Amino acid sequence: MSLVTTKEMLKKAQKERYAVGAFNANNMEIVQAIIETAEEEKAPVILQASQGAIKYAGLEIIVAMVKVLAEQASIPVALHLDHGTDYYQNIRCLRAGFTSLMFDGSKLPFEENVEMTKKVVEMAHACSLPVEGELGQIGTMGSSDEPGVALDKVKETMADPEEAARFVELTEIDSLAAAVGTIHGCRTPFAKLDIPRIEKIRELTGVPLVLHGASGVNDEEVKKGIAAGICKINIDTRIRLKFTEKIREVLKINPEEIDPRKVLGPAKEAAKEVIRDRMRVFGSSGKGE
Repeated sequence: MSLVTTKEMLKKAQKERYAVGAFNANNMEIVQAIIETAEEEKAPVILQASQGAIKYAGLEIIVAMVKVLAEQASIPVALHLDHGTDYYQNIRCLRAGFTSLMFDGSKLPFEENVEMTKKVVEMAHACSLPVEGELGQIGTMGSSDEPGVALDKVKETMADPEEAARFVELTEIDSLAAAVGTIHGCRTPFAKLDIPRIEKIRELTGVPLVLHGASGVNDEEVKKGIAAGICKINIDTRIRLKFTEKIREVLKINPEEIDPRKVLGPAKEAAKEVIRDRMRVFGSSGKGE
């Protein structure tokens, strides 16, 4: 089937109280792993391209890979820009064939974030594409894996529910990534979600809510978040960890191997295990039929 937008996909998830997995596409094998697993699980799925992935693979190449595989699939597949911090980058992604955009102005003052996000929304809505906005600051793990280093400032940078309501009203975004206790790049699931905050933001905004940095959240917290209003959950680090772990394992067993297919093939299968597990935890398996 052709690529679809995230708008109806997330509305359905919101109504039926599950979450759609949004998985970062970093190379061909991971793109294959995401769509193959979604097909096997009969789950709707969102493939995301970050600025880093676009720089690495090239915008047109990412779109071409996802589009070809999506057309071969029977489940809904969307292609989303992850953390687009530039207005013109959003335009380029729209023109290239992305079916969902994001403007991340979370590091800007509130009024500037509103102004720029609204500008992207006006452009995207003219082409019937949905836009995700971000409020609060979702930090990133540094070189240290010690959670205490990053957790010190997590609570003070969370999204304010009243401000979130104003933000959604002023920008007319279709979904909101609100900082509610996660950190990007976590290698262990230690994050605690602020469930009352999620519930309040859902109550005041009414839009589907997005959880970034979800690799650092355990299954129990994820399920609580979905019940509170989370409809889209981003996963990247968990896939990277398993993918590269399997590569190391294969090369350790056979250090003389020179066929990349015999190295990357098993890595793809390892990625599929992670993706399948997340889809089942999110409750999206069987929802793409």
